[in-house]
Amino acid sequence: MKRAAMLVAAALCGGLAGGAVQADEQATVEALLQRIEALEARLRELEAKDRQALPVLREEPAMQAAPEPTAELMDAVSGSERLATAAEPVASAPDIHVGGALRFNLVHRDFLDSSEGKRGESGLDVFRLNVDGKIDNILVSAEYRFYSYMNTIHHGWLGYEFEDASQLQVGIHQVPFGILPFAAHNAWFGVPYYLGLADDYDMGIRYQRQDGPWTSHLAFYKNEELNSPADLDRYSFDLVQVGEQQNEEINQFNARLVHTFGLGSSCETEVGGSGQWSEVYNAASDRRGDHWAAAAHIDSRCGRWNLQLQGIRYAYDPVNPAGADTTAVRVGAFGGSYDIAGEADVAVVNLAYNFQSPLSWIDQITCYNDYSRLFKDEPGAIDSQINTIGCAIGSGPLFTYIDYILANNMAFFGDGSMAAGGSDEWRRRFNVNIGFYW
Repeated sequence: MKRAAMLVAAALCGGLAGGAVQADEQATVEALLQRIEALEARLRELEAKDRQALPVLREEPAMQAAPEPTAELMDAVSGSERLATAAEPVASAPDIHVGGALRFNLVHRDFLDSSEGKRGESGLDVFRLNVDGKIDNILVSAEYRFYSYMNTIHHGWLGYEFEDASQLQVGIHQVPFGILPFAAHNAWFGVPYYLGLADDYDMGIRYQRQDGPWTSHLAFYKNEELNSPADLDRYSFDLVQVGEQQNEEINQFNARLVHTFGLGSSCETEVGGSGQWSEVYNAASDRRGDHWAAAAHIDSRCGRWNLQLQGIRYAYDPVNPAGADTTAVRVGAFGGSYDIAGEADVAVVNLAYNFQSPLSWIDQITCYNDYSRLFKDEPGAIDSQINTIGCAIGSGPLFTYIDYILANNMAFFGDGSMAAGGSDEWRRRFNVNIGFYW
């Protein structure tokens, strides 16, 4: 710019030197030179300010522009470019929550001599850690559990949320079948859970969406959650390979469709149907059989009442080697296994009432009676039943279940069997489960 000014001055001076230079013309040239130098200084000042502003502007989440050059500068310097800066895009901050729970049990079992003799027992139920969150449209959810006798994953999946709020989930997630999320109100659950037909988690892909009152699920599961059918340290009940029973569940398809009447009102009633079909691979025969299950349910929440009704029909048709029992299949979880009827019907009738809390430090009191029954196809087999009456009490981060459980021919209750055999006798368990959640 200085060189240009000198050239302009030289040109002007040269032109004037060729003729008579008047005193007022010389003064005009000097004034013009001073003007150009002043404009140059102004330009350098604006450029210096712009360089100082750049780091601050790049930290801003929104687009910003530098100040416009003055009209004075634009007129004096032809061809000058407008100065503008814009912030770099900033990624959305992750919305991740890390939580968990610590739960303890106080138990009395009338079918166990040591429990009777000690007038009850107590111990750790579970310590668990949860991670849930969202970054842009990417979802994540995981939970790992620590019991006194085993450690295992509960679930873990990644998902994508579309613009219409529908979701695609990949990983270990809850199988969409029957009443969701739970077909019971109590801490011990009911018959469907111990068959692997409620609160079951497997490895696969699931799509879910809601269209007004309609909710739909479609899913495919390649195998059970651990991909290790001989491992009994698991949360969900699945087919397991123990003894002569060497079956495992593979290539399972699930579909669930429900309609909610009175959606958004104080009385919502969900009516739905579910179906699942899978192959059953037998490691001993190296052949595949199949399995199917279907369910219809009603889940009504009117005022303070909740009524759950569900009917299930299921059947297994494995290809066992010669000598293996074909009327039953073996399931396992929580470090143990047992046989269940190969074909059966299931009925669920649950009723709960949410009381208004009489105390300021109690947030919730829900009392319930949950009943479920397994009707076995095998002639002469004794049905399996369980009835739980109790209350769930919430107070801040504390949540307590107080349950009185009656069970007839149920797994985990004496010599009860969910296949053939067992005993037609009611067993009792008093269970207090206290949990701290964060």
